[in-house]
Amino acid sequence: MTELVSERYAIVVGRFYAELAERLIAGAQAAFAEHGHSDVAVFDVAGAFELPLAASYAAKSGRFAGVACLGAVIRGETDHYDFVCSEAANGVMRVQLDTGVPCAFGVLTCATMEQALARAGGDKRDQGRHAAEAVLGMAALRAELSSG
Repeated sequence: MTELVSERYAIVVGRFYAELAERLIAGAQAAFAEHGHSDVAVFDVAGAFELPLAASYAAKSGRFAGVACLGAVIRGETDHYDFVCSEAANGVMRVQLDTGVPCAFGVLTCATMEQALARAGGDKRDQGRHAAEAVLGMAALRAELSSG
């Protein structure tokens, strides 16, 4: 387990869909800021498949109390979507279980760009915000249980 040495948070973001990435980051940063954390590090990776390794680097660094993993995978004509979604989700879960550092899976897994836009701060929900809130909640739980 990685020892908690910071109250800072990190965002790792897959930039394959740049517009969605920017919207997800904005939602996460707003949620972190509302909880008094404006100094959030942002690390870019190519896409969702690379998120687990980037999250692992951030979690193992000891510099962050939690990591929000953001990105998007939009279904295409092949099975590639299924593999990327599954491996990204499994990888992010593995990082948090292996390190004890909360890592939220804020990756949109949608059939269309319209669905993704609606879930990246659009009319349905704000997945970036929700990922940050999940990380904050789990970090608070970790701190509470570690202090006793």
